[in-house]
Amino acid sequence: MNSYYNPVHTFQGPGSLAQLPELLQSLPKDQRRVLILAWSEGALRQPVFAGLLAENSEFEVRSLVFTASNPTVDQLFDAWKDTCEFCPHVVIGVGGGTILDVAKSLCCLYGCELNSADDLRRRIVAGDLKPAARWIGVPTTAGTGSEVTCWATIWDPERDAKRSLESKENYAWAAFVDPELAQGMPIKLAISSALDAVAHAVESYWARRTNAVSRALALEAIRTIMGQIDNLFSDQIEAHDAMARGSMLAGLAFSNTKTTACHSISYPLTMHYGIPHGAAVAMLLAPVLEMNVPVTSGMDRLLEALGAENAAGLKKRVSDLLERSGQPSTLKGWGVRRGDLTRLAALGITKGRADNNPAELKSEKIERMLNSIYE
Repeated sequence: MNSYYNPVHTFQGPGSLAQLPELLQSLPKDQRRVLILAWSEGALRQPVFAGLLAENSEFEVRSLVFTASNPTVDQLFDAWKDTCEFCPHVVIGVGGGTILDVAKSLCCLYGCELNSADDLRRRIVAGDLKPAARWIGVPTTAGTGSEVTCWATIWDPERDAKRSLESKENYAWAAFVDPELAQGMPIKLAISSALDAVAHAVESYWARRTNAVSRALALEAIRTIMGQIDNLFSDQIEAHDAMARGSMLAGLAFSNTKTTACHSISYPLTMHYGIPHGAAVAMLLAPVLEMNVPVTSGMDRLLEALGAENAAGLKKRVSDLLERSGQPSTLKGWGVRRGDLTRLAALGITKGRADNNPAELKSEKIERMLNSIYE
């Protein structure tokens, strides 16, 4: 496949969020119900959102704070129950990947009749949900790229599964990628988010569904992030701007290709051991790269962008970044039991991700890779 499509109107750079009210002005007078879904009450005090929520606002605006990480089917159902009577025309998601995934998911639920989380689960599995509202992505972390993709990850621990709510009609109306919103975030989150974006770009580059545009975007994303990631340790705005741009570029890249083995294998690590998603995929980058080298063209350009000569060099670079930011770089360090690796390997084959990897992925290979990053 060598085609590319992404319709998201993107605003990027320091201060770009200030353009949000102007965009909303283009809404028809009878379509101005706006829901602001935010990760914290503090986020709602940002001047742009405070202005929208003011009594003299020309929009009918409500807010909902969603504090959970890795949103579950039950939590999404609760958020829908809290907002379905308001039935917004636009949902603005303000936060990390969790918030953006919930925002875009809610847009596909308004107008549905749902009596329980099981009803919602069945609709997600059926894959027949279509957006009834538009959404706007305002990321406050730089890593997921969710603001420019059309799918959302919803976790289902009761069924030991990761769900994907997806519709090509559900790309964001707009994305405001303002690095000022990310400045001051904890260094652990800043580093793991940045490495998540690197994984998105790397996996887009070698995915079976890759294309020329995604590959070009992926290389630029990797160079942008890896060239400035060390400056996150001093909280430089230039570094946050680079992470925001790199994450957005990576999102644009994998919006057309999806991810591959790193993400597939990482899901049970996050679900069963609580390893932050960015750290989980980052640890898997080197072993998956080593597996994919023989079946990936242009690997020299990818390694050059990563600043590594080979998989061993990449493993050392990623491990150093994780450890400097105060988080483990091994599965043992995260508390994973070696005796669980066989089961985790079997759970690491995710449809749509494992079969998108250029090298065939089997549980035996996954277990070897998990052992390689165990300690």
